[in-house]
Amino acid sequence: MRPPTHILVVNGIKVRRPVFVLGAPHSGTDLLGRALKRSPGFHVTMGRASVAHVVYAFARRPSIMRRKGGGAVRVLRDALAEAWQIVPGACAECPAACREAGAVTGGGPCVAPGGVVRFGDAGPDLLYSAPVLLQAFPDARFVQLIRDGRDVAADMLADRAAMGLFRTSMLSDETEFPNPFLGVNSVEHRDRWAAMRSAGKCALRWRSAVRLSAALRQEMPADQLLTLRYEEMAAAPDRTIATVSEFLESRVSKVALYSASAPKVGAWRSRLRPEEAELVEKIAKDELTRLGYL
Repeated sequence: MRPPTHILVVNGIKVRRPVFVLGAPHSGTDLLGRALKRSPGFHVTMGRASVAHVVYAFARRPSIMRRKGGGAVRVLRDALAEAWQIVPGACAECPAACREAGAVTGGGPCVAPGGVVRFGDAGPDLLYSAPVLLQAFPDARFVQLIRDGRDVAADMLADRAAMGLFRTSMLSDETEFPNPFLGVNSVEHRDRWAAMRSAGKCALRWRSAVRLSAALRQEMPADQLLTLRYEEMAAAPDRTIATVSEFLESRVSKVALYSASAPKVGAWRSRLRPEEAELVEKIAKDELTRLGYL
């Protein structure tokens, strides 16, 4: 018999059909998260420490998510419940990107409890916890973004935080293999990965992420997962937001997608050195080809 669905209540509000934005780093999840965050009735967090700690623990040791007893589900649900609390000073615990996305200038909070009907999270690297999120919230809605791996690599190389994860945080004695986060399939490849150029490590992360995204499309019900292309979102924001609004059955703001700081499509041509572009294309050739980027 299927166990009863857990009903999470935050600030007196039942969490129903929460929204989670998934994708490889720099695939546009932050832009869509910003759009959701500025939409009426939504309370969306982005990168709160309570959630990030759990997500990266799962990424280092994927076996945690497969253990019996439901511990991973409870831990992630509790972390999100903490992140979603709407109390004075809560926004001070959010990263600068989340506060800026919510136009928070003072102590917050960024939303009023009385106006919230949907919760969500668009924090980095939620993709690696997607199966646990679905167990924790069986009625959740997921929106995942796919972007050209060469553009992703170019942006990752310029992102100190993203590159920092390669140096110490994710590769430790506790790291398990195969490891989807690093894109490394075997512990025997660890030394080869460590010696690899940074562009190659970015390509491995992107390759692994789009493989996970493809698996989710096969495993998740069609009415719970929407896949978007970043290139289409950049070319036609209105159409993208209409699609997302229909999928979520809620009105989503489109203003955030017109940001002048939004990453440009094809910028890798001027930002990656020829040898970097060649390495990315070599490592991720099959996925770039399958997705129509090559």
